[in-house]
Amino acid sequence: MDCTPRYVSYASTGYFSSIVLDYLAGDEQLRPFYAQPFSTEGIRKAILEKQKHPVDRDLLFSVLLKQYEGIALTEKQSRFLNGLKAGNCYTVTTAHQPNIFTGHLYFVYKILHAIKLAEELSVTDPGNTFVPVFYMGSEDADLEELGHIYLSGEKKEWKSGQAGAFGRMKANKALLQIIDDISGQLLVHPHGEAILGILKSCYREGVSMEQASFKLVNALFAEYGLLVLLPDNAELKKAFIPVLEKELFTGFSHMAVADTTAAFPARYKVQAVGRLLNLFYLIDGSRERIERTDKGFSIANSNIIFSDAEIRNELIDHPERFSPNVVLRPVLQELLLPNIAFIGGGGEIAYWLELKKVFELVDVPFPVLVLRNSFLLVDTEMSKLSGKLHIKTTDLFRPENELANEWVKQESKQQLSLEREKLLMIELYDQLKKLSGKVDITLAGHTEALKIMAIRRIEDLEKKMMRSEKKRSESGLRQLHKLRARLFPNNSLQERVENILPFYAKWGQEIIERIYEHSTGFEQSFCILEEKPV
Repeated sequence: MDCTPRYVSYASTGYFSSIVLDYLAGDEQLRPFYAQPFSTEGIRKAILEKQKHPVDRDLLFSVLLKQYEGIALTEKQSRFLNGLKAGNCYTVTTAHQPNIFTGHLYFVYKILHAIKLAEELSVTDPGNTFVPVFYMGSEDADLEELGHIYLSGEKKEWKSGQAGAFGRMKANKALLQIIDDISGQLLVHPHGEAILGILKSCYREGVSMEQASFKLVNALFAEYGLLVLLPDNAELKKAFIPVLEKELFTGFSHMAVADTTAAFPARYKVQAVGRLLNLFYLIDGSRERIERTDKGFSIANSNIIFSDAEIRNELIDHPERFSPNVVLRPVLQELLLPNIAFIGGGGEIAYWLELKKVFELVDVPFPVLVLRNSFLLVDTEMSKLSGKLHIKTTDLFRPENELANEWVKQESKQQLSLEREKLLMIELYDQLKKLSGKVDITLAGHTEALKIMAIRRIEDLEKKMMRSEKKRSESGLRQLHKLRARLFPNNSLQERVENILPFYAKWGQEIIERIYEHSTGFEQSFCILEEKPV
């Protein structure tokens, strides 16, 4: 795959929130809500802070070793895994739920960003080593969000028939049927058989979504040394007991987030509101809220109740049954890992900015926040069509109607803009206003009203001229619509809708390599990756 990268600012795309853009710009109003900025100096200070709060490296190593049992580690993975035992080894982490077949394209982008940043840090700071880690949020129970993918705009949804934590759900005939259903779309491409083989080896009937995703991520990224951590684990949760107990009996995280959001700049939308207790109870195919009662605790939508003493015993005996929600999950991640940088999407960065006080209250260092890389993948067909229509790929970020109007003006041989005529009309009426005002001051207001009416009629005429010219350009506009719909499905960024499978089927592992090659660690920009026409 021979491709040309083009980097543009996030702000110029029009697809990123003001809080993300302000964070990237270092807006001073956001400075109280994170520990260190994303810079070499910020990373250095994050390392110093992590040194003051060492993690249980032996626990981390032993759990990872068990998780990879039966899986052949690459040389780089083996080196990184053993390196985690050393005090000068730190992680660069990204996290995501185990969406079926990786879910959206950004799943791939955030992992490759973690890999690239770890590599860049190893060069700039040779005294330390840096390991890329994928932290799997397998306790999420949102089947509606995690159980579908889009392939070339078509939704494929898994009707699981199961409940509870998504990672604990088992692959069944309904899921395997989806693989069979999409095989026709993938097998027409050179590497379709290869990616189907990978899917079928990972998603076997009876295998949990956590394990299937673990194997798929490993198949795609093992050569880069990526390590996957599965936190739905009794040994790991045991290390989290002090935080869990503090949450159960004080509800500290809700108060911390409430204080933070109260101080948050009013122009930003609050993301992580949370609950009075930000914990779930995991048992028997369910994940339900833990709620405080007058006599102790109850589990929502069940008959399970605990006294204070009983829930303490349950926590000690079965820590794996306690599941943090979006507010406390990041704390568990940072408590377990020697992590100094977290890579997340815009929504993730926004809610992490509300969590700094939560971290402070349990004495866990807050990592450097890094906006994940973004890509727009443009294949040869779309690249040729863009060239045929004389449209720059960067222009496609604009709203389609605006783009269509500009394209018609550009391609038409007729004058479609009456802007000059409007200016002349304004000059004429301004002159008339002066003349009439000298005769009778009330006529000046009447003349101004006539001017406004005349301008509106010119604008109406301009719109009618544009509509007529659009009718003559219907063929080109259909092609323009096709181009934009393919690259911006549902008027959204491609990475937020499409899945990696068709791209892998077409280009094989090389698509991963090209995205990796053009990923940046420290540079924060949006990459348009355009395949060169053959």
